[in-house]
Amino acid sequence: MDATILLAAEGLSRYYSDQCAVDNLDLQLQKGEVLGLLGPNGAGKSTTMQMLTGNLAPTTGSIQINGIDLLEDPRQAKRHIGYLPEQPPVYRDLTVNEYLEYCAKLHGLRGATRTQAIHFARERCSLNEVQHRLIANLSKGYKQRVGIAQAILHSPVVVILDEPTVGLDPLQIREIRKLIRELGQEHSVILSTHILPEVQAVCDRVQILNRGRTVFNDSLTGVASLEKVFFELVYQEDPALADEEAEV
Repeated sequence: MDATILLAAEGLSRYYSDQCAVDNLDLQLQKGEVLGLLGPNGAGKSTTMQMLTGNLAPTTGSIQINGIDLLEDPRQAKRHIGYLPEQPPVYRDLTVNEYLEYCAKLHGLRGATRTQAIHFARERCSLNEVQHRLIANLSKGYKQRVGIAQAILHSPVVVILDEPTVGLDPLQIREIRKLIRELGQEHSVILSTHILPEVQAVCDRVQILNRGRTVFNDSLTGVASLEKVFFELVYQEDPALADEEAEV
């Protein structure tokens, strides 16, 4: 595996009975890259994310994280992954500090290393002013920040974010997008979204999925009009999706 390729999936498929959610997908993430996994709802993005993070076994295919086979050595491979699912895995009855302390212990961080990791994640995600507040009392935007903080606590080489701005207000969306751009300077990031401007705002490369298959894969500098490509490859099959995207 090339040292610059931190995540590589080949021939990835996932079936639910006779229903194919992901169909023979190839995906690579390079060092220092922010990859946008773009597609309409139901395109197979979340299923792909769950397979890449080891939370769902693929029906066929292979996944390597930083040169480690995820299926053969999942515990070691997952040490190199930070993951924020669509619903942040936070405990509402803990304060921000208590939750990050708990997550750091799960990652095996101890002593000064744990203290420094919590401080860094809290600082990076702008959580210092709410560190003593119960998570239940935070806005959704701050809950997303807590979710991202737990994903980067152990300094993973790959950070995977599934629909990180869904349900946020416009100000919160801008703040989370800014945070993702900053994360891309220190980690390699995969961002799953059905929102076209999200990819344009934060990503270096886009991989478009539709009905479980890759229909486009290129750098943002390599495509003159992403809107045109997205419309032609996805929306022309279901014009109703264009109206939904316009509302977003």
